[in-house]
Amino acid sequence: MTLLEQWRSEAYNENADRNKLQALWSEYFQEEKEVYKKLLANPDEKVKGSVKELAEKYGLTLLHMVAFLDGINDSLVKPNPIEEMDEDTVVSLEFDKELLYKNMVAAQADWLYGLEEWKSIFDEDKLKALYKEQKASSTIKKEAKVYPNDPCPCGSGKKYKKCCGKNA
Repeated sequence: MTLLEQWRSEAYNENADRNKLQALWSEYFQEEKEVYKKLLANPDEKVKGSVKELAEKYGLTLLHMVAFLDGINDSLVKPNPIEEMDEDTVVSLEFDKELLYKNMVAAQADWLYGLEEWKSIFDEDKLKALYKEQKASSTIKKEAKVYPNDPCPCGSGKKYKKCCGKNA
């Protein structure tokens, strides 16, 4: 069983005691927040190391480091091989700042996208723009329905039913 499979079987175990699972996630989210504070304090540093080395560096258990790598992977400049990594696999934490912020917004992780450290990376207007951009990208927009007596959207000036709607 890979490290990622071990983490997922522990964290998403439907047969586990609910209180234990809640405690696991609560502990993990607090640890995750602390790691992000450190990463965002120096956002241009290219952090690299084995999974085990990074776990030790950030004070995480091996499985919590794997969980962190799983969570940040979509925001990295070059994704890590999380599916098959072991404790000696060298991974990178070089992240795209804008993408990371948007992914935190998409995950509704306000404890992460609300970190003070973001304010030293982006100004308030940029943070608002990234937030709005992410929210808009997940909004489903329905096109306005064209009714038979409406003007044709092709711009001919005819009614839709007499123009493009003929063949519909």
